Amino acid sequence: MSRTVHCRKYQQEMEGLAAPPYPGPKGQEIFDTVSKQAWQEWLQHQTMLINEKRLDLTAPETQTFLQQEFDKFLAGDEYEQPEGYVPPSN
Repeated sequence: MSRTVHCRKYQQEMEGLAAPPYPGPKGQEIFDTVSKQAWQEWLQHQTMLINEKRLDLTAPETQTFLQQEFDKFLAGDEYEQPEGYVPPSN
């Protein structure tokens, strides 16, 4: 049976991740408060940001930028979109 978490993005009980996405306190926090769906959506968005903005993942400012965008994404705040991005229609 899958575990559930109260997802901080969707503010409801949802299926949780199977394991922390990375070691340490931040990974544990994500494991405890982010749903599997929200995490997958973030990974897709993060990949789009990295590719479209040609981000250098070795640069400390890129890591800071992605962490800030991750926090905004989960909080439901306005977060960075690639220039000209149009979300798919349902």
